[in-house]
Amino acid sequence: MLIISAIFAFCLSPQFRSIYGLPMHIRIIEGETALFDVNLPLTVNVRQDDVSIRVQTYESLPIIALSRPVSLEPVKLGQSTVEFKLFGIIPFRTVQVDVLPPIKLIPGGHSIGVVLRSQGVIVVGNSPVLNMQGQYVTPAKDAGIAIGDVIISINGIPVQSDTQVAEIIDESGKSKRSVDILLKRTEGQQHVSVSPALCHDTKRYRIGLFVRDSAAGVGTLSFYEPESKIYGALGHIITDSDTNQPIDCEQGKIVLATVSGIQQGKRGHPGEKIGVFIEEDQLLGNISKNTPFGIYGELNSKLLNERYPQAIPIASMSQIQVGPAEMLTVVDGQTIEQFTIEIQKINLQEAPESKGLVIKVTDPKLIEKTGGIVQGMSGSPIIQNGKIVGAVTHVFVHDPTSGYGCFVDWMLMESGIIPKKGRQTARKLFTFSGSFYALYIF
Repeated sequence: MLIISAIFAFCLSPQFRSIYGLPMHIRIIEGETALFDVNLPLTVNVRQDDVSIRVQTYESLPIIALSRPVSLEPVKLGQSTVEFKLFGIIPFRTVQVDVLPPIKLIPGGHSIGVVLRSQGVIVVGNSPVLNMQGQYVTPAKDAGIAIGDVIISINGIPVQSDTQVAEIIDESGKSKRSVDILLKRTEGQQHVSVSPALCHDTKRYRIGLFVRDSAAGVGTLSFYEPESKIYGALGHIITDSDTNQPIDCEQGKIVLATVSGIQQGKRGHPGEKIGVFIEEDQLLGNISKNTPFGIYGELNSKLLNERYPQAIPIASMSQIQVGPAEMLTVVDGQTIEQFTIEIQKINLQEAPESKGLVIKVTDPKLIEKTGGIVQGMSGSPIIQNGKIVGAVTHVFVHDPTSGYGCFVDWMLMESGIIPKKGRQTARKLFTFSGSFYALYIF
């Protein structure tokens, strides 16, 4: 009866929820120490006889912890399995631990201009054509082309701009031929045949679509690795503003930007940085990936961060603590400033998701200037105890002083600096804190 009572009491304890809530797979940077509060009747040990993994041993284990924290201290790179058991017998939780080499990054905070060109052109709307008979027709819509479709090629010719699309369609119409359009959709690719109509107003053949081939806006650099010059920025994917579909990255670039003004955030209305590109023709870096955890590529040259001129360590998610932290961002000109925030919640994650951290701005200066987190702060690095732990990603619409951040673990995976383990798409229950505007093309 005593044992049953002890187990029941343990299952109602915060410690039960803490240990049971651990991901089944965590990562520890070599030199870090992962701490867990492990009390009776729970024991913890490293599985030593599991030949299916590269066993990583830890000092002072196995341990029976009596009302005190247990530390996992890596002694070499590799992989181990940590087992939590009731009374040392009943399996309770098994966690796989990867020990990774130390990683140091230059923190970002720089305001950047982003120009992303899609693979093909994105259909963002319908535009009825007034034909020579005085009737409005919609050839593309009638053929089944829908908003959100991506036009990859027309008549076998890969397309990359609105002018190219318009010229091919007009030439086909003059030749009295239909156009064969290759579409990319969620379910795959599909060929559609459309007969162009001669427009009464323009005297050109059209099929009745609005399309876009690029997106541009202002965001924030999160970090870069000083040797490879691989960078990460934004912390969230760039989507088309009309279709809300991710933009497949065909080619893109980042340039330096300056913040010329701030539209303050208010409850129900996220604010925004007003940014201006500086020397748009001067390439700061390329964009090779547009992912759920930001954009990635390679810088042309190293960037100076006066607040952190030297690379600093990262901290994996198991090292982050609820409490004070700081974020780096630009709110005026090009000056990177340091602002206090509070990490209010840490959602340890088994698979990549964007809502890893719940943060709140506590810096009076930033609140007075911006109202809190505004669009354009996406990617602002979060630093705690001298280590990069993640980046700002989203703002709460109902409370602009609060928002989400993503773990640096996932950003490093997307960048290729550490191996990728998997991905999930983030739920869309918030507003991106990036600022991107539409470039409409016909």
